[in-house]
Amino acid sequence: MEIHTGIAQEQRKDIAHGLSRLLADTYTLYLQTHNFHWNVTGPMFNSLHLMFEQQYNELALAVDSIAERIRALGFPAPGTYAEFAKLSSVKEVAGVPGANDMIRILVEGQEAVVRTARSLFPVADEVNDEATADLLTQRLQVHEKTAWMLRSLLE
Repeated sequence: MEIHTGIAQEQRKDIAHGLSRLLADTYTLYLQTHNFHWNVTGPMFNSLHLMFEQQYNELALAVDSIAERIRALGFPAPGTYAEFAKLSSVKEVAGVPGANDMIRILVEGQEAVVRTARSLFPVADEVNDEATADLLTQRLQVHEKTAWMLRSLLE
């Protein structure tokens, strides 16, 4: 069935592709944060273990919202590790880094997601896609705040 929401198919496709990159970034950051939650050690164990859990839970909800927006635009959401690896700008890390390195890596991941989200605004704004712009604004607020909180642990 055709979609008649006031945004042409080609423009919806461009937005969905950008959101697919955001989904891949978010899912990769989710997996990384969950990994660090499981494997963090050291004097900050308890606080980091709990903080990382809050962060990966928030990211788990976010991937659903992003994927559902892609579907609402009429396109399939990527959903495999192979697709995410191709689309994500969040760098995967091998092994188990120390706690401070985990924090630095997560700051970099949060900031990568911010850059991806920010890059989508012109495409959404061009066609008055307020629903996508609202989603992007929400994601920016969460990721910028989380990056700030993580950065504060290193100062």
